[in-house]
This record gives sequence, C-alpha cells and structure tokens, in this order.
Amino acid sequence: MLAATLPNTEIPAHAGIGLRPIHFAQVLAERPSVPWFEVHSENFFGAGGELLSVLEGVRRDYPISLHGVGLHLGSASGLQHDHLAKLGRLVDHIDPGQVSEHLCWGAVDGHSLNELLPLPYTEEALDLMIECVLETQEFLGRQILIENVSSYLSYRHSTIPEWEFLVALAERSGCGLLFDVNNVYVNSVNHGFDPQEYLHAIPAHAVGEMHLAGFSRKEGLPVPLLIDTHSRRVDAAVWALYREAVRLLGAKPTLIEWDQDLPAFAVLQDEARLAEEILRDYRPVLA
Repeated sequence: MLAATLPNTEIPAHAGIGLRPIHFAQVLAERPSVPWFEVHSENFFGAGGELLSVLEGVRRDYPISLHGVGLHLGSASGLQHDHLAKLGRLVDHIDPGQVSEHLCWGAVDGHSLNELLPLPYTEEALDLMIECVLETQEFLGRQILIENVSSYLSYRHSTIPEWEFLVALAERSGCGLLFDVNNVYVNSVNHGFDPQEYLHAIPAHAVGEMHLAGFSRKEGLPVPLLIDTHSRRVDAAVWALYREAVRLLGAKPTLIEWDQDLPAFAVLQDEARLAEEILRDYRPVLA
C-alpha cells in the first residue's frame, strides 16, 4: 500500500495550488516549491493507470488534499454508495491530509447531473445533509470538510440563511468547513447580502481550508451576475475579503483554484505568492 511509505500528510497553513492534468508533467519533472496540492478525487478513481501513477508520484513529495465534486451529499435519494466506496479506496491508498466535498445536491436516483446544485436551506435539507455527512465520515474513518458553493438562484421556501445552515451542519455533524471566499463574494452579489455578515458567522475552529478563484461577469442582464468560472486571477474584491477572513479566522491552508483557460504554472505560483503574503501577515510568530 502506497500510504505506508509516504511522507507527512498534514496540509500546512500555506498557499497551495489546485493541480490539473495540463501541469502534471511539469510538476513531476521540476518538483516546484509548492507547500501542497489539491486534486479532484474523481479523476483518480480508476484502479491503476497513468493518472493514478501521476498522483502517486506527486504524493511521494507533497501533501495532498482530495476535493470531491461528485458525492452530492444533499441529494434527496441519499448517498451514492458506489461513489463513496471508490473514494474510500483512494483515501486508503494515498493518505490525503484532507478530504472535502460540497454543500450541494446533484444526483437523482443514483444518476449524477454533473452539477453542484444549491440546496434549499430548510430544516429538512439540513437533517439530510447531517445524516449523509455522518455516514460518509463513519465510512472513511475521518472528518471531512464541506465547501460552500456558488449559486445563481435561491429557493422561496428557504428558511435559514446560507451561513447559518453551514455552521449548523458543522456543529451537528462534526465536519469541518472548506471556506470558499470567492463563492461568498459571488453569492453576495448574486443574492444581495453582505459578505461580512457571512464571514463573521463562521467559527474559526471549524475552518480547515480556504479556497480562492477567479469569477466572470455575465453582461446584458437586468442585474449583475457573477459566474464562478475559475478561469482568471482572483478579483481585487475577493482578495480584500480574504484578508479579512484570515484576520478573523487565522492563517488556514489556502488553495488557488483554476479550472478553465488554464495559464502557465508560473501564474498559479504568483497567485499563491499573493495569498502567502496575506497569510504571513497573520500567522502567529513562534518564540
């Protein structure tokens, strides 16, 4: 088993990079100075093959965080146990520092819609999420992190603010939070709330990781609409919110996400450098 021979698994409170296939060869060849990488879990579910071999090679030199996009924990049909079993095998194999998923639904009767769809924020949906998170954590034998998602619609029958829903989920299931600062900003514009209210509701002890990414603006609509495209540099407004988040929540492992129109790896390193400068300002000084 690979995990038995691996170095330290802990994800440090530094700025990591989301590793995508276009940069696999460069990372394996150059072993750049990056504190940690995050990958999408589902890309490595196959038994063997080139992709898993790449991940094994990266994992020998770097801590890895597994970020899932397909478990759809809030789906009314319940957990997809085949998917969870594949995730469990990958976790056992590479011993990641963290495992995360999303606050969303996206499956009907076992069929994935390949989308991170927002939940209605109701007591019923909260109970379902808690049940599925608890079962997932029991199966994996570890805590998972749940990420707040970007959204472009809301439900009239929602009764709980998104941030209160997220915090209640963490408190009642024991999960940690993956606090996506970009998603908070995107949703604040799309739904008209104060992102500071969201930020100040999040308990520092629950946050295990933060995400940063770039959004796109949809023009020609009656009201502004921001789309979480992960296709450009982090916006200035998101950097400002991130600085406030680090001030309030402390220095946390922070990921630069970029999934479309991927740039040269050096651009991702530069974004990570900017995050690292903010983390440095608020990291405790050791005596």
